[in-house]
Amino acid sequence: MKERYILALDQGTTSSRAILFNKSGVIIGLKQIPFTQIFPKPGWVEHDPEEIWSTQLAAARGAIEAAQVEADQIEAIGITNQRETAVVWEKATGKPVYNAIVWQCRRSAEICTELRALGLSDMVREKTGLVLDPYFSGTKLMWLFNEVPGLRSRAERGELLFGTVDSWLIYKLTGRHLTDPTNASRTLLFNIKEGRWDEDLLKVLKIPAPILPKVAPSSGEFGLSSKEIFGTEIPVTGCAGDQQAALFGHACFEPGAAKNTYGTGCFTLVNTGSEPVASKHNLLTTVAWDLGKGYTYALEGSVFIAGAVIQWLRDQMGLLADSAESERLARSVEDAGEVFLVPAFVGMGAPYWDSEVRGTAVGITRGTTRAHFVRAALESIAYQSRDLLDAMEKDFGSRIPYIKADGGASANSFLMQFQADVLDRDVILPEVGEITALGAAYLAGLATGYWASQAEVEQNWRRKRQFAPEMADEKRDRLLASWAKAVETARTYK
Repeated sequence: MKERYILALDQGTTSSRAILFNKSGVIIGLKQIPFTQIFPKPGWVEHDPEEIWSTQLAAARGAIEAAQVEADQIEAIGITNQRETAVVWEKATGKPVYNAIVWQCRRSAEICTELRALGLSDMVREKTGLVLDPYFSGTKLMWLFNEVPGLRSRAERGELLFGTVDSWLIYKLTGRHLTDPTNASRTLLFNIKEGRWDEDLLKVLKIPAPILPKVAPSSGEFGLSSKEIFGTEIPVTGCAGDQQAALFGHACFEPGAAKNTYGTGCFTLVNTGSEPVASKHNLLTTVAWDLGKGYTYALEGSVFIAGAVIQWLRDQMGLLADSAESERLARSVEDAGEVFLVPAFVGMGAPYWDSEVRGTAVGITRGTTRAHFVRAALESIAYQSRDLLDAMEKDFGSRIPYIKADGGASANSFLMQFQADVLDRDVILPEVGEITALGAAYLAGLATGYWASQAEVEQNWRRKRQFAPEMADEKRDRLLASWAKAVETARTYK
């Protein structure tokens, strides 16, 4: 009998990846394909939905080819995705009516300001666990219906479908219009306590209900892929937004277990169990997953610019030949020369939620070098993560003993050591680097019985490396105080 595998589709902000995993959680095939970033105006970010699909499909076929297996050996497909990005397409043709509006896009900032002025912030937080910010899908959708003539009336007539990227991929694979609670909980339209699209929120944001997908458990049946895609029908049985998938991939199954993913942005989540924890420190309350037995919840802090600051140094500023050079340059100087970079290129996320602030560098002198600036950029990722953890522990009510880490920038040993130093706790990296995709695979495999239980999944988690704090308390306190001043400077310059 042929060995069977799980295919994970990991649709990210800058690339589409596909990975085949075996029962031990080991990668046997991988393909990654970048796609175009579209910047129509300052602060606006778009993707072509058809390019998202074409690159994801090519990546899936490439991963199968790289693994040298047959499509009929694939047990199931799991999907994980950039979350708040909004796609609208025609029900009759499946063609997008507009580019995907990406989670980073700030075009609906004015809408959020108007909604806050109406006193809606508390209602939104109470129902959704979120804040009124352009980050989330709902106000992007509201902008689209306000700005594109005839679109709202078409939606009201049932001619259009809306979804986050998971819904778009599920539709392209199976023809079904579905999402899961982790993605639904990022739209500003979903009541996370009652597990349904909220009529009050739809009315406030003027969103026609017929465009919304059905919400199904994160681990369960989403349909069969069309036979012409892979040559055979494959069940789609797992779906979760990228950060929740990473939490699951890290086997953070108990309350208090936390992870930090270093991608384009930086996202810290802590499992809070079967009850949502309301944040008093500007964090988000979100659905972590639904295995069909009720929701597990999480607290989340989102940093908008993390790994993207290194891409900016490389692509826009020309200070790096490649991303890997950042570690060598950071180590070539003793410290950042008292330079602090606040990379608020698209505003700041948690715990500040300030959409107006912009990137700021302080402490630059005639002696500041390229190495100092690069090191300050790397350190900014760690400082922002410390801000998140401080807020998270206040809300959660107890100390989080360690952080499991993943994502592209986690390969930077300088950053991971500095992160452990400023957090004052261990940072632990997994043996499998593609933890987000692995989480999606686990959700898919649990639904089919490929993995029998969460306990079996937990046994697959293996430690690769652990970074312990080495920095003196006095130095850490001094650096954090200077970082706080830099953030305040950035927020007052508008």
